[in-house]
Amino acid sequence: MQLDGVLFFPVTPFDADGALAEDVLAEHVARGVAAGAGGVFVACGTGEFHALEPSEVERAVAVAVEATAGRVPVFAGVGGPLPTAKRIAGAVAGAGADGLLLLPPYLVTNPAKGLVRYVTEVAAASDLALIVYQRNNAVFTPETAVEVASLPTVVGFKDGLGDLDQLHRIVLAVRSSVEKPFQFFNGLPTAELTVPAYRGIGVDLYSSAVFCFAPEISLGFYHAVHNGDDALVNRYLLEFYKPLVELRDKVPGYAVSLVKAAVRATGLDVGGVRAPLLDPTPEHVAELEKIVAAGRSLSA
Repeated sequence: MQLDGVLFFPVTPFDADGALAEDVLAEHVARGVAAGAGGVFVACGTGEFHALEPSEVERAVAVAVEATAGRVPVFAGVGGPLPTAKRIAGAVAGAGADGLLLLPPYLVTNPAKGLVRYVTEVAAASDLALIVYQRNNAVFTPETAVEVASLPTVVGFKDGLGDLDQLHRIVLAVRSSVEKPFQFFNGLPTAELTVPAYRGIGVDLYSSAVFCFAPEISLGFYHAVHNGDDALVNRYLLEFYKPLVELRDKVPGYAVSLVKAAVRATGLDVGGVRAPLLDPTPEHVAELEKIVAAGRSLSA
């Protein structure tokens, strides 16, 4: 399974009682697919996987699969404690997911060889294509990256660390040792800011949280990159993405809650974030609106 284009990571909407708002999620996903998403990654980082129970992940995936209607692949977030990850992997297969994005195991600092064991056991719980996510406490060496990339169902490696030297060694090791189609992804928060750097080591795919609330900005940047319009790329970075990242960095968790606030500003009532995250302050929402307006003027 080869992915292409802008990858859409929808937020997970909650209703006034804090429950999963399935109808709102269906509309959110349908809008994203209609706007031109290359794939839908539901209940992942932007979708507050950390705050969902397994049954909610399964329902969110079922809703996304129905809303997508086979037009693009649907990947589901899995992760956390090993039994939970295996349980979710099996459940989302039954809900119609095309693949899995494996987030880090819960909390522990672990050896790289232990990560190989973790990935191997989760992969064995499902026949679905699996993308491994390196971030936080899930840090691979080139040797262990080759081990997991060699597993039959593992089709990709997503990086959320931002250590380009380490990632380049992994890319070189995997591409010289693994004889099957395999893709690498830039998975840093607000990944567009580092797209030029990642492309320099041969990693072209990236996740776009901005696509959730402003697909025209996300696609405008994507096309500028792929058309080699460096002047426009730099304008997007300086006038939109850099201010967005600076705002994001003011409060831990804003990588998710700012995105959700921006989706609400489009008129889609996705609710707030679950604890321990916090919704943005009114002052930060006002700042966000100015940043988004600047981005939309560029995409126009």
